[in-house]
Amino acid sequence: QVQLVESGGGLVQAGGSLRLSCAASGRTFSNYAMGWFRRAPGKGREFVAAIDWRGTSTDYADSVKGRFTISRDNAKNTLYLQMNNLKPGDTAVYYCAASSMMAISTQSLYGYWGQGTQVTVSS
Repeated sequence: QVQLVESGGGLVQAGGSLRLSCAASGRTFSNYAMGWFRRAPGKGREFVAAIDWRGTSTDYADSVKGRFTISRDNAKNTLYLQMNNLKPGDTAVYYCAASSMMAISTQSLYGYWGQGTQVTVSS
């Protein structure tokens, strides 16, 4: 079992920045590829970003490329999502997830999920 707890969400004005964190516990964090997903009001959950076990390979949704950066610190068992130049369309609940394979955008391959953290971007 892997337990994931997100933090760092909040209310920010358009153009602002936030950094989300995802603290992992349980099994060895470095054994898992990680991803960030989000669910906007009235919409399905969508892929945001993914990172491999060592943090050497990343992938992003087109909507966040150049604005968001995913990273991890395996010594601290923590995943991050730096979000810059936020837009109202980024308003959503953000979830981190863990996978035993490089699952990238395939949600069904992520076996562990956090409870989510709310990000609200005002115009």
